Amino acid sequence: MTRVIKIGGNEMNAPGFLTELAHQIAGLAASSRPLLIVHGGGQDIAALQARLGLEPKKVDGLRVTDAESLAVAQMVLSGHTNKAIVKALLAAGLDAIGLSGVDGGLLRCRKKNHALVDLGLVGELTTVRTDILRCLIDHGSIPVISPISLGEDGLTYNVNADEAAGAIAAALPAQTLDFVSNVPGVLNGRGLLPFLTPTKAEALIQDGAITGGMIPKVRTALDAVGRGVLKVRIVDLAGLGVDGGTVFGVQ
Repeated sequence: MTRVIKIGGNEMNAPGFLTELAHQIAGLAASSRPLLIVHGGGQDIAALQARLGLEPKKVDGLRVTDAESLAVAQMVLSGHTNKAIVKALLAAGLDAIGLSGVDGGLLRCRKKNHALVDLGLVGELTTVRTDILRCLIDHGSIPVISPISLGEDGLTYNVNADEAAGAIAAALPAQTLDFVSNVPGVLNGRGLLPFLTPTKAEALIQDGAITGGMIPKVRTALDAVGRGVLKVRIVDLAGLGVDGGTVFGVQ
């Protein structure tokens, strides 16, 4: 069964990260289990917004996106970041193909509602064209997916990359979903939490122990477990090929 690996945008700016990622992916691909990559690009989006005089704004870890910010996100995610990952994988001898959610209508979405603010052109996924993904995987390719998606209304939307990875993993369905972060997993004052249930995770969110971008990541991980993905975890790159990170389950 397929393995979905989500790469965070904050990690990719670290020196040597893409080279090490490609090395890790090559090792996982050698096990013959098909895999695909979903990626974000938050730091580069924020940096380009700043250069253009646009002020980044987030609510509960989700990027508020107007038309100008969407243009920036699309340039960064579907252009610069996607191709940087593809290039690194090709250099490692892997057959990688970059896509956005718009290509072929791969990821379709509707406008995402929030109780407190209008998030703008932020979407939540409704359908995934798994036939496209299976065709590429069966051909021996590694799809590298930008979460910029096509709305049911014909507009383009920015979709949180964690949510996109969770939806893709559930739709395939995938056996494993790894959220690769710049931290080794979910942490508290005593260190790494190796296992979290929905009840414990929600308590940590309410207590303020889980904050910012980790909130949608944790909730997406739990949602993926509830939708049938057998193994979901948050892990850093060093722990990707071993049993590191925080694993999520219902018991």
